[in-house]
Amino acid sequence: MLRPGVVVVHSRAYAMHRVNNPRNPWHQYAVAYDDVLPPPASLELFEERAKSIVTANDSPDVPFGYSINPYRGCTHGCAYCYARRSHQYLDLGAGSDFERKIIVKINAPSLLARTFAKPSWAGDVLVFSGNTDCYQGIEGHYGLTRECLTLCLTHRNPVVIITKSSLVERDLDLLAALARVAYVRVYVSLAFDSDQDARALEPWAPSPTRRIQTIARLAERKIPVGVAAAPMIPGLNDAQILKVLARAHEAGATRAFTTLLRMTQEVREVFDERLLRELPLRAQRVQNGLVELRKSRTSAHTFGERMTGEGPRWDAFAQLFRLTCDRLGLNEGEDEPRAKTFVRVPEQGTLF
Repeated sequence: MLRPGVVVVHSRAYAMHRVNNPRNPWHQYAVAYDDVLPPPASLELFEERAKSIVTANDSPDVPFGYSINPYRGCTHGCAYCYARRSHQYLDLGAGSDFERKIIVKINAPSLLARTFAKPSWAGDVLVFSGNTDCYQGIEGHYGLTRECLTLCLTHRNPVVIITKSSLVERDLDLLAALARVAYVRVYVSLAFDSDQDARALEPWAPSPTRRIQTIARLAERKIPVGVAAAPMIPGLNDAQILKVLARAHEAGATRAFTTLLRMTQEVREVFDERLLRELPLRAQRVQNGLVELRKSRTSAHTFGERMTGEGPRWDAFAQLFRLTCDRLGLNEGEDEPRAKTFVRVPEQGTLF
């Protein structure tokens, strides 16, 4: 049994990647390699006993109040991921550390059970993956997301899931059962129509073609499913996003949303490096587009403005996105829980 605060590290020989972290603003010094490639890095899993698991949100940039993240860091390795910066709060890097040093909150289910038992918990919608993907590959081993979803089913707590991973199909039984007794929706994150472009910036996530199959399988089980067609990266995937909407709708998605690429300085370094390496002929066009949509800045830092753009180009894209959704019948009607379904049950009790 681990004592509170004790961290166990497991090093395993998974897919290799070069160590490449932007400078941490809280560090005076950094390791650099002069004229040589840095050594490869293997996946390390850090098991943590967290103090809390449900995070309250007060930012106007994201439309949810509570989220749960069983993991910190993400093996998908998406170059544009806004969560990269949060790894620096753990004294780790926002680059390959974020992709290869993963924090596993092994007590997440027990913490969620404790949250549900509190009189203050009112059964609000709980968003899985408000920061990093709850269905990244290591979930296949730890099963923390499945355990947490089982608790949500027992308590009939409404759930929204955002994921790139086809591993969500493992839990079709739980999600279908939850959909019968409470509000649930799964958003499959899909920024690209092109498998090749996706592989360049999302190297270890399932391909867009595979994610479309996941949408179809969720819809077949009558699990409400939508598509997170985000982020929009001008000069790279703005035209592809409209194709994503059509493919997702054909597969069974009924809702969709998008956001503009948002990058802190650390994320921008990772993104620029990957873009120049993998898609060099489009790099300058992307940078010019970001400046155009941000009024001479590549990122916005003001609350309420961080996920959207400005100016005629953004307005035209947003209007075309809305018109395409209207034509396909996406986002029709309100999409909120009709009533509170949450029930508080004894720890040893179960509804099913």
